[in-house]
Amino acid sequence: MTLDDLARPETLESEAPPPPAPSKPGAWSALRPLVLRLHFYAGVLVAPFLLVAAVSGLLYALSFQAEKIVYAHELEVPVGDTTLPLSRQVDIARKADPDGTVTAVRPGAEPGATTRVLMADPDVPEGTSLAVFVDPYTGDVRGQLPSYGSSGALPLRTWIDGLHRDLHLGELGRNYSELAASWLWVIALGGVLLWVGRRRKNRRALVLPERGPKSRRRTLSWHGSVGLWAALGLVLLSATGLTWSRYAGENIGTVQDALGGATPALSAGTAPSSEHAGHEGHQGHGGGHGGTSPQGRDIGLDKAVEAARAAGIDSPWISVTLPAEGKGYVIKEADTQFPVELDSVAVNPADGTVLDRLRFSDYPLLAKLTRIGIDAHTGVFLGLFNQLALAALALALILLVLWGYRMWWLRRPGRPVARGTWRKVPVTLLLPFVAATAAVAWFVPLLGASLLLFLLVDLALALVSKVRARSRTA
Repeated sequence: MTLDDLARPETLESEAPPPPAPSKPGAWSALRPLVLRLHFYAGVLVAPFLLVAAVSGLLYALSFQAEKIVYAHELEVPVGDTTLPLSRQVDIARKADPDGTVTAVRPGAEPGATTRVLMADPDVPEGTSLAVFVDPYTGDVRGQLPSYGSSGALPLRTWIDGLHRDLHLGELGRNYSELAASWLWVIALGGVLLWVGRRRKNRRALVLPERGPKSRRRTLSWHGSVGLWAALGLVLLSATGLTWSRYAGENIGTVQDALGGATPALSAGTAPSSEHAGHEGHQGHGGGHGGTSPQGRDIGLDKAVEAARAAGIDSPWISVTLPAEGKGYVIKEADTQFPVELDSVAVNPADGTVLDRLRFSDYPLLAKLTRIGIDAHTGVFLGLFNQLALAALALALILLVLWGYRMWWLRRPGRPVARGTWRKVPVTLLLPFVAATAAVAWFVPLLGASLLLFLLVDLALALVSKVRARSRTA
């Protein structure tokens, strides 16, 4: 049995005859076989990638809460009466890992949360920091764990994130996730068109699955109605996932920059003088009260945070990057949960003056949408609700793929969708359709490459059928 033997109207239709053309006579009836054939081929050939992405995405959505349980000892401590100065906590972390270099500090944002002191350490993977967890009340070191990314993912979530992103195969593995994201919106929108365009006795059947004994018809009903409910979320997942993909992400970034939507950067530079250079996290070693260190005058970590607070950094969720050579302290709000607080300031380590200030409200609209889209995709924009919504979408996608294969299995073999369906499409519809497809295929390269592969497979199957037909008549 070939793929062509599987590509048939029954794959997505019930026993009822095909629906008549909707409001514009001839338009949908001409396009429908083409959409059906594309939906089928994409579903059969891309569905395995979607299934892997959905399963790993489901695990990632649940990893936030799992992380709190697995690493409870490092993350949580009994609430005390007073907290130690940040500079004192950093000194404690340095003693716990003398070979590391402190790069940033993330104070606990809630009572009972530990302080994370992030260190560059040769023993952790590239692109990862070593997080030393310090009890802010007693100064006890609660543990040391690798920390990845701006969200501070710990080993469990980092491993699942890598599985979802590239199957732990590096750059080669990223092609799988980009292929899945490239086709997800096409399959979702195509499925919506096919489902909405069906003839049905009542509107309830459009949005609610049918009841009754197990059958292909009931499976189709669940596939269509659940797909309709999940379509918007799946399209948004596809769009936000493509923003940091390997090939399409580069094109998206180019367009965003050309439209003036690039994310602005904070300038943290100071005057290039030995008086202010080479701090690398040295806060005067005097409890943060200022003074002169061997590298020059430094007001200290605590006073730098005070200066940032005075400049409007008022979120409890902050991240402090310690000054490198010729740079100041960078204090950023790190609350990505709605309402977003992502303002940042740079503070001169010599005198505590504000070198630069960047407000999230001043971001270009496209930069804001990109930031919010990524945070929503990674489950941090709306907190627990966001993570549950992602889990629901992932579960819906898993079921849609399984239902799709089940429908094929229940109706094999069948009459294939006629080849050359594009020839029946009016030129006034075909030309814009081809132009739009070509533009999208260029912008999303893996979509274009795989679409070309589908066409080649279709041509190969047609050639095989012709050869068989000639051999039978010979």
